[in-house]
Amino acid sequence: MSQIHIIDHPLIQHKISLLRDKNTGTKEFRELVAEIANLICYEATRDLPLKEIEMETPLAVAKTKVISGRKLAFIPILRAGLGMLDGVTSLVPAAKVGHIGIFRDPDTHEPVTYYSKLPDDIAERHAIILDPMLATGNSAVAAITELKKLGVTNIKFMCIICSPEGVENVQKTHPDVEIYAGVMDEGLNEDKFIIPGVGDAGDRIFGTK
Repeated sequence: MSQIHIIDHPLIQHKISLLRDKNTGTKEFRELVAEIANLICYEATRDLPLKEIEMETPLAVAKTKVISGRKLAFIPILRAGLGMLDGVTSLVPAAKVGHIGIFRDPDTHEPVTYYSKLPDDIAERHAIILDPMLATGNSAVAAITELKKLGVTNIKFMCIICSPEGVENVQKTHPDVEIYAGVMDEGLNEDKFIIPGVGDAGDRIFGTK
């Protein structure tokens, strides 16, 4: 069973509270999403492998460490996942970025994949999928499935708010994928939105509603 990591750092919890406020405007909401993503990414990358190298400082030769082995790729799920991208790439500027476009059918609530563009060497990379909300988990499952078809073996899913239903869906379908989130909310309403949540994260990030 995949692990769920709730990153309960005070800064993350404070910023999520500001996200929830219905009076938080588009600019501030977008900035908060990026900041929270940055903080959660710090924890999600904690187990990256290191190797020791020698490097000359102005005073001596130092034995020091750099990230080794596979490199990172960030995969935002369009479109709300784009809101997290600046926050994570500011931590790992050399990471490659892929995109998976998935929308939720308004009648069936099932995911429909309409776009996929990923780095050529994606199978050789650690992949972190980005989406602010893990609601039903169907989009997350579809994105993970897409990556596995391409040979990716090391996948994490990173969100800001998750629901118990979404976590259970991912854990049942992809038990090898670790989930990193800022908070777990009560559950889903009849329209499959997270309660209390933040509303439609994509609309609030891009000001489309």
